[in-house]
Amino acid sequence: MATAFAQEFSLEATRPGPAEIAALAGILKPGTPVFLTAVPTIDSGELVAAAAGLRKSGLEPVAHIAARRLASAGQLNDLLAGLRNEADMRRLLVIGGDVDSSGPFADALAVIQKGRLREAGIEEIGIGGYPEGHPRIAAERLETALDQKIAAARAAGLGVSIVSQFSFSGEHILAWLQRLRACGITVPVKIGLAGPASVTGLLRYAKRCGVSASLRGLMSGIGASLIGHAGPDLIIEALAAAGDLNAAPHYFSFGGTVETARYACEAAAGRIAARHAMAQAKTN
Repeated sequence: MATAFAQEFSLEATRPGPAEIAALAGILKPGTPVFLTAVPTIDSGELVAAAAGLRKSGLEPVAHIAARRLASAGQLNDLLAGLRNEADMRRLLVIGGDVDSSGPFADALAVIQKGRLREAGIEEIGIGGYPEGHPRIAAERLETALDQKIAAARAAGLGVSIVSQFSFSGEHILAWLQRLRACGITVPVKIGLAGPASVTGLLRYAKRCGVSASLRGLMSGIGASLIGHAGPDLIIEALAAAGDLNAAPHYFSFGGTVETARYACEAAAGRIAARHAMAQAKTN
């Protein structure tokens, strides 16, 4: 059951160089989406080079665009032109970026409405979702913003999906998905999951990203039961058992991109679920 849910996954990479891209191409099936995170210190040339390397290796590059880090509309236009010309970029993840805005784009919605993405060759965008809420944005505002961004994307002729913040709580993820569907939001969802990493490392990222419910779970000493010994085994099983969610895993590579890619492929093939079932049988 977990196999079908886990098959069409995506994952994130932070500043992948040629060696890492080659390793990913040797692990992942062709066309797997690899998201390039919006690292504040990365320049446009490095981002374009990484995207081009992924495309040449047969993978699907998806660049993060952080609205409030754009100094001008010209900067966005130049970046999109480079991504299109060098990497045949067709998909973006458009986020606000947790900084104060000093440029023309106050938030992700402004980029969708004013960024002329379709003219730049972009066919589909991802927008952010937060199963455990956002530390700086009220829940009501998050729901309104989702509706506005989906409507703006469709008006611009763009496909749209939701890419969620990571969570270590299957219960929170399922409750959030149910709320989305009850509100009439039917677009596909990429569910953020932490790839294999140490609990110490996960604590650090949970604090940084404001994942409050997950952080409480980790600090209470139940982190291992939430994420398994190698990755989010139990969460994948819970989501797979919930039926057709129009959703798929999106792995954050806190323990390394190559290791996360290996884990994702193992999960897609059903081998992790099988090992977990065998372990449970031995303890019963």
